[in-house]
Amino acid sequence: MLSKLCYFEVLFRYTNLSTHFSQPSFHINNHMNIAYFFARRMAFNSGGSFSRFIIRLAMVAVACSVAVMVVTTAVVNGFQQEISRKTFAFWGHIHISTLDLNNSYEDIHPISTDQTFYPSLGKQAGFKHIQVYARKAGIAKTNDEIEGLMLKGIGKDYNWAEISPFMVEGKPITMPDTTASNDILISQTTARRLKLKVGDKLTIYFVDKPPRVRRFDIAGIYNTGLAEYDEQYALIDIRQIQRLNAWQDDEVGGFEVFINDVSQLDTLTEQIYYTIPNQLNAESMKEVNPNLFQWLDLQNMNKHVLLTLMTVMAIINMITTLLILILDRTNMIGILKALGASNWTIQKIFLYNAAYIISLGVLIGNAIGLGICWLQKTFHLIQLPPESYYLSVAPVAIDWLLILLINLATLVICVLALIIPSILVTRVNVIKAIRFK
Repeated sequence: MLSKLCYFEVLFRYTNLSTHFSQPSFHINNHMNIAYFFARRMAFNSGGSFSRFIIRLAMVAVACSVAVMVVTTAVVNGFQQEISRKTFAFWGHIHISTLDLNNSYEDIHPISTDQTFYPSLGKQAGFKHIQVYARKAGIAKTNDEIEGLMLKGIGKDYNWAEISPFMVEGKPITMPDTTASNDILISQTTARRLKLKVGDKLTIYFVDKPPRVRRFDIAGIYNTGLAEYDEQYALIDIRQIQRLNAWQDDEVGGFEVFINDVSQLDTLTEQIYYTIPNQLNAESMKEVNPNLFQWLDLQNMNKHVLLTLMTVMAIINMITTLLILILDRTNMIGILKALGASNWTIQKIFLYNAAYIISLGVLIGNAIGLGICWLQKTFHLIQLPPESYYLSVAPVAIDWLLILLINLATLVICVLALIIPSILVTRVNVIKAIRFK
């Protein structure tokens, strides 16, 4: 077998060991992993300029792949969290409404609030809050502008904590005990189109028989950033809609249910469905607004495709690098074989070396990816058209566990994939390799 002294001599010749020979820390002991020792010296003494260039190029390739994966996961997660948060804040997680064939956005058939689940459902395990709502279409008119609006009536049980993060100016709707409030909360989009501000009057016409008119005081302006809601909806006292529809005080359009854990959405929706009366229906927001959540699922699929492509790119780059390194060290491989080194020992030298390149590339990639995420989150460098992406700024949400899994998967998959090309070492002919220049 090859003695450690012989290994030392080969290492001295092929890894520029002379530059480290005088260092007191340099020694070979009886328990040293020879393959790791060779790989470590090769990593810090990459030989010719071509090998050095290839190693650096491989590190850059791995770093770029990891950076793209980090940024992709952060942006896709940001989209999913931000859009879901805004949608659920405005509409709740689950809707309880009448079971009919009405396809209109407007609530036609009222529901009595005298239900076994109201308001006790909001206190049950898994549920956070339940509140009433009713919708009615109207036409908003000012001196110069006209705009169609869907008025969403809310009651005293409305959870303002959900919508308050989206308040731009003004205050919530005042809910007096004896009479319906004349306050209205409009979106920033509506305020801009109708040229209105907090404190102004807004006249709304209702196409009934006979037509009716109501004047509201603009109490506040909100902005969710979701054009689908901001362009259509305004909030008013539900008692205004009850009077317009000639409903009783205990009749509403439906109920909005908020839950604690979104991952339990389907389970809790089904639970409600089987406990409410037969004439009522329970739907999650994924069912109420399927297009939006299908779009989010599509982004998730794009994320998986991109992660796969970046991993494949990193693997191909490392395979190419490993083959070049083996070719560049052919003479060393031949001498090690001649001195009795096993094929697996030599393979491990190159695998350790590749693992070092990948690890450093992963660290650099994380620094670049997380840096880009920080810049986007802090300075909002990437702007988006809200009519296409539902948001005006590309959101960023870093999932640290997912980042850790990406790092580990990249390192493990790439190293495992390199075992096959490292078998090239076994094909090296000792005599030809020693003569190879």
